[in-house]
Amino acid sequence: MLSDLYISGLRLDRQRLGEAGDRYFLSIPAIQNLDALDFHSRTTFFVGENGTGKSTLLEAIAVKYGFNPEGGSPNFSFSTKETHSPLHQCLVLSKGIRRPQNGFFLRAESFYNVASEVDRLAEAAPGGEGFLEGYGGHLHEKSHGESFLALVMNRFNGKGLYILDEPEAALSPSRQMSLLKLIYDLSAQGAQFIIATHSPILMALPGAELYALEQHEIRLVSYEETEHYMVMRQFLNHPDGMLRELGIEPRQVPRNHR
Repeated sequence: MLSDLYISGLRLDRQRLGEAGDRYFLSIPAIQNLDALDFHSRTTFFVGENGTGKSTLLEAIAVKYGFNPEGGSPNFSFSTKETHSPLHQCLVLSKGIRRPQNGFFLRAESFYNVASEVDRLAEAAPGGEGFLEGYGGHLHEKSHGESFLALVMNRFNGKGLYILDEPEAALSPSRQMSLLKLIYDLSAQGAQFIIATHSPILMALPGAELYALEQHEIRLVSYEETEHYMVMRQFLNHPDGMLRELGIEPRQVPRNHR
């Protein structure tokens, strides 16, 4: 059955591993044991602890599809320093019957570089201010979170593929909820999102698919199974107890503040 997703899955072509040069990514157990993943939802999350390979896998998907490794649309070709892994050389993507009319790859660590490239393109374009309006204005004249949301609100639409690496890094909890609503609305209009995240707020998106990258495998999990949800719930429900477990004495609230 043909999928109407832009990317309906992936597999690791082990015959290409010898051609990939530096294969440090195979030291990541979840990727070492990767065979194939299928995507069924318009929003897929990669979740897991630091170092489990979320960003490495997400980056490989983006580069394999044709996005600039540092971020931007498929038309962005700038490079400040090549640090991406060769994992994309070993990936085979399953594509659906549709092709996106829009697309963006955004990663928290290089968003500044993307904003700088937008400014450079605006300077080179006839009517540069009009070009910038498509991104919500001068991104460097806003805070990190404001510029990130401005780009999503103005540049993303319901006919695109969007690959986001830890978008919550720029956003307060309330702004994460704003992004959650944008993802929900755009997905309903036909957009597809693949996101690596630590945010329990974003993970709560109804109908989303959550792949947990664990010590030796990648598996589908429910929202309530994620460590992020369980730890955050435990902390919010019992902050003093969690602080004591960490060897931190809970703060004493002055009497007149009670």
